[in-house]
Amino acid sequence: MPDDLLWRQLKSMPAFRGLLRAVESKFYEGVLLPQPTLDLGCGDGHFASETFTRQLEAGVDPWWLPLKEARHRQAYAVLSQANGDHLPFPTSHFASAVSNSVLEHIPDIDAVLVELNRVLQSDATFIFCSPSDYFLSFLSISRFLRRVGLKSLAEKYETWFNFISRHRHCDSLDVWRERLMRAGFTVEKFWYYFSPGAHASLEWWHYLGVPSVVSKIIFGRWILSPTRANLYFTEKLLRKYYEEGKQEKGAYVFFVCKKVK
Repeated sequence: MPDDLLWRQLKSMPAFRGLLRAVESKFYEGVLLPQPTLDLGCGDGHFASETFTRQLEAGVDPWWLPLKEARHRQAYAVLSQANGDHLPFPTSHFASAVSNSVLEHIPDIDAVLVELNRVLQSDATFIFCSPSDYFLSFLSISRFLRRVGLKSLAEKYETWFNFISRHRHCDSLDVWRERLMRAGFTVEKFWYYFSPGAHASLEWWHYLGVPSVVSKIIFGRWILSPTRANLYFTEKLLRKYYEEGKQEKGAYVFFVCKKVK
């Protein structure tokens, strides 16, 4: 088993999240993030610590407990507890920003994007990812229910899965472009990722990951035995989805943007 992004994620978090974060981490390889960089919604700092080869200048998150974990990982020079629509930084301070799987959880995205625009320098890079408008239709149980004519039950399942995922937005490219344009950003590049097969793995590993939740509550860590022997079959099952790369259509979408005004 290679000591790559997938393995480093799988040995420290539930499989569904590890697969997703490993794929997203790989997209940052070769991406230039001018300094200083802000991580909007940094959480516990795990993603930044496993993705970036340098310490980011600032991380911000509204929740105190994840920030305590982030402090121990030392992935950021400065950590701040704040909401995204009231960032405690000067105007035009950052040369780049990232927000990994964060914006889909925020009810009032527009206010957050406007505030992010304020703290970014002219022509700054902004990189983020989010569930796409294919997220719900790619769910395996939903697809099965629709195939057998149970559309209403499929819609209920989609609503429930979105609820447990704490999603407020699973939007199309057009919706994102318009939203970003209003806030003063333009989309330079984007790509889909996570095929229906990869998404089905994420979906089912949500349920198979219940023991990881118990381990986290009792022992303070997601994976009780992060050994290669224990995770051998998990890694074998998920590696093909880690390696599949960009997709013509995908459950998630990755954006590289610029501040234009």
